[in-house]
Amino acid sequence: MNAMQTLWAEHALLHSGWANDVRVTIDARGYIDHVQTGVPGDGAQRVGILLPAPVNGHSHGFQRAMAGLTERRGPDPRDSFWTWRKLMFRFLDRLTPEHVEAIAALVQMEMLEAGYATNVEFHYLHHQPGGMPYANPAEMSERIAAATVTSGIGLTLLPVHYQFGGLDRRPLGPGQIRFGTDPDGFARLYENASRALRDLPSDCNSGVAPHSLRAVAPDVLDRIAALTDGPMHMHLAEQQAEVDEVSASLGRRPVEWVLDNIALGPRVSFIHCTRMQPHETVALAQTGVVAGLCPITESSLGDGIFDAVRWFDAGGHVAIGSDSNIRITLAEELRTLEYSQRLRDRSRAALATETASTGRRLFEAAARGGALAAGRESGAIRVGLLADLMALDAGHIDLAGRRGDTCLDSYVFAGDDRMVLDVWSAGRHMVRDGRHVRRAAILAAYRAAMHDLGQTL
Repeated sequence: MNAMQTLWAEHALLHSGWANDVRVTIDARGYIDHVQTGVPGDGAQRVGILLPAPVNGHSHGFQRAMAGLTERRGPDPRDSFWTWRKLMFRFLDRLTPEHVEAIAALVQMEMLEAGYATNVEFHYLHHQPGGMPYANPAEMSERIAAATVTSGIGLTLLPVHYQFGGLDRRPLGPGQIRFGTDPDGFARLYENASRALRDLPSDCNSGVAPHSLRAVAPDVLDRIAALTDGPMHMHLAEQQAEVDEVSASLGRRPVEWVLDNIALGPRVSFIHCTRMQPHETVALAQTGVVAGLCPITESSLGDGIFDAVRWFDAGGHVAIGSDSNIRITLAEELRTLEYSQRLRDRSRAALATETASTGRRLFEAAARGGALAAGRESGAIRVGLLADLMALDAGHIDLAGRRGDTCLDSYVFAGDDRMVLDVWSAGRHMVRDGRHVRRAAILAAYRAAMHDLGQTL
């Protein structure tokens, strides 16, 4: 339990809009208990610009340790997602549970310092090298939970079911066998992984993640979904080769197939969706699902451009994730998403509306949609929601004299993470003056893990 806290912000983005001189009381459970506007800040912790802290909606934590190791072209001049994937498989064969815990703690620390209050971990590294399960099938999930204790971030843990190497149900290859589960084994793994969260704060939860249509038998999706009342996430329509394989095997394009065969709604998140046709974009948005977007990773891997303009116009929800964790920066993710639309359409302010600037529309969409994707009571500064909060430095040179939507536009398009001074996750004040409170210890553990791994690619 936390102690009661009171914050006072010069300027805050509430669920009802911008307000000045805002007093926010956080109860001992980490929920927002009271919000007042136009009041003095006597006795409260003072901050500059207070915002709801979004969820990081999609992460593969261990890939953070690969950042910078995959930027050389191999012997095949057609380097692509699929060649990067082979390098990733080689890398993960060296990882031990101790490595994974140290890497995950670093990732979560960097998420908090970037303004994210929660980590949705799409967790598929389950077994030992060679594919043999650990004595505890949820050993690696417990390491993610242990990292969460260290970092203090909110967690939605999504163990991944990954059974086949393709829609022809071929066995997993050497690089994939650490992921592999059959439906019965996955059910046991999910039960044990969920048990690992019992010692975490009550805002942490779990869900399931059938990896993709190419890695999971379509006829077991309902069984996987029924294991939990929590979120269900799945990669969808990320690569053209995947779209072609699904079309050939199932007779429908991936989005068309899920529209006809899966119970859809806000509990479900589809990740990437960069290979959708216009009619698919509109139809999927209208189901209420969340599109989990990772613009930096999608750019890095050449996935393609998500049609955010059409998706937003159809009322679709989005969450923002750091995926491969090559860069963990909320502002850059939002900027990259907007700039991708401008480059494709040769436009400006592509996602702005008549009533909301580009930065505000992006930020509020990420906050609301991320809460849905995580199954988390957050997404706005409002009484009854978790105190997932971030404070920007009102004295930063790029925020001088700025108010209202212009604050968010300046943060997203002119600024970076150096504007983020404080972050609370369910009332836990984990970032102060721009630095995580346990930064030194987390960095030391990560450096030790990297020294042990050495140059692995």
